[in-house]
Amino acid sequence: MAFDVNLLKYNEQGLIPAIVQDRETGEVLMLAYMNSEAVGKTLETMETWFWSRSRQKFWHKGESSGNTQKVTGIYYDCDKDTLLVKVIQKGAACHEGYYTCFHNQIEASGKVSIVGERFFDPKEVYKK
Repeated sequence: MAFDVNLLKYNEQGLIPAIVQDRETGEVLMLAYMNSEAVGKTLETMETWFWSRSRQKFWHKGESSGNTQKVTGIYYDCDKDTLLVKVIQKGAACHEGYYTCFHNQIEASGKVSIVGERFFDPKEVYKK
């Protein structure tokens, strides 16, 4: 029996936030949004699919970069309005080339430091 994606609580735009976490380290890799189609496709393929709010389109993580996410578990919270997706990350999760999208650290002084190293140059990968 397949999970009914309509049991989840989507916002007024039909989206639910999805926190993506490295299965092994527990590191949060990214936050993205899914609509019911993306949740269904993720469950079907066990790779992550999202809805891009900026581009207004459905997308498969890694379709441009090759840095895909193999899903090992999907959880929803007690309110059914947020997903936690545990993955095995291939390459970097961030479109800026870092392993995690959360690589900008705000220090107590207010200075921002970049933590982690770049895995790839986005200009080369995305040809922009």
